[in-house]
Amino acid sequence: MSPTQIKQGTMMIWIMAWRNIWRSPTRSGVVIAAIALGVWAALALTGFATGMMKSYVKSAIEQSVSHIQIHEPGFTEDYEAKYTLPDVAIVAQVLDTTVEVQAYSLRTVVSGMAASGQGARGVMVKGVDPEQEAAVSTIPEGALTAGEFLPEMRGNAAFMGSALAQKLGLKERSKFVLTFQDEHLEITSAAFRVMGLFDSGNTPYDEATLYVRRSDLNRLLQGGPEGAGQAHEAAVLLKDVGAADQVAGQLRAVLPNLDVQTYREIAPDLELYESQLQNVSLIYLAVILLALVFGIINTMLMAVLERVRELGMLMAIGMNRGRVFAMIVLETLALGLLAAPAGLVLGYLTVSYVGKYGIDMSGYSEGMASYGLAQVIYFEVPLAAYWQMGAGVFVTAVLASLYPAWKAIRLQPVEALRAV
Repeated sequence: MSPTQIKQGTMMIWIMAWRNIWRSPTRSGVVIAAIALGVWAALALTGFATGMMKSYVKSAIEQSVSHIQIHEPGFTEDYEAKYTLPDVAIVAQVLDTTVEVQAYSLRTVVSGMAASGQGARGVMVKGVDPEQEAAVSTIPEGALTAGEFLPEMRGNAAFMGSALAQKLGLKERSKFVLTFQDEHLEITSAAFRVMGLFDSGNTPYDEATLYVRRSDLNRLLQGGPEGAGQAHEAAVLLKDVGAADQVAGQLRAVLPNLDVQTYREIAPDLELYESQLQNVSLIYLAVILLALVFGIINTMLMAVLERVRELGMLMAIGMNRGRVFAMIVLETLALGLLAAPAGLVLGYLTVSYVGKYGIDMSGYSEGMASYGLAQVIYFEVPLAAYWQMGAGVFVTAVLASLYPAWKAIRLQPVEALRAV
């Protein structure tokens, strides 16, 4: 056959396939709508899951973990007071001269027990400089619910989670006793006054975290003013989260004797969430497209069985089985090509709208807070997911058409012509 004849034959099959799908507009419309809704649902579910996971990661970074943390080796294993940074001034100088660093906070961190007349709770005590901490964490300003964040005062000021205050029966300006081990492993206690309360939206964190001024905590750890400038960790916030690994490598080269970790190393659950974002969209896509496969196969089988006599006549007058097979495949593919753009556009509009305004989950605030999730979820779908959805529909349509097309070419022309 000449190229012209091949081209004409291909065009004829396309035209026949296009006309065939509109011979039953209701059935074709239902299939198109089902595929479009499936694509929309997959994008919406992906957007919800991705938004929820990114919300968790973002909150953890902005509230406590930061992008990078620097410690004395051994500190993160035991959290003992003796593992202080050997030269805080050098660490601060290095961070001040690293252009990728947006801000940093030097912290003294100890585990202890907060006690009041109503009870006692184990807490993680963070001694911070108020201005530095406000630059790397959203808790001092964004989560403040009462009072102030560690104001200057003659006594020891404390800033605690509302959930912890409720457990201890405390309120603003209430006093409590904080007990912990100093650098010499001696038990030391001091009275603190609650000068502010916060609600980060993460109940486990709020119930177990207490902020005090670094100078106050260092004085108690040292038994005097000698170690007022010491710190256990430097929490570093970067201008670009994508540069975390690169900057961590630079800091390790400059500070070889210190333990420099990115947020993925500090909190492995954050790395797990980030690594699973791509898999989530693929799982939703696979489940929904698998359901669509059976729907498409059922519809196309019905179409083939209704046209047994017609297909037999086409083969009897000379249309070979290859073209019959191609015609059935093209009919199915045309349905997918009509449905996929509609589903992608609908999904994009939904994701864009909810990505801007969010979904209010405040009705489930208690459960959300227990997992450290925000009450408002903003949809987010990576661009690659749209391509995956489109390609998935194309592949699904082709695969779903193979069995009906195979059934069609198995027909014998003489027997098919006799079919009622």
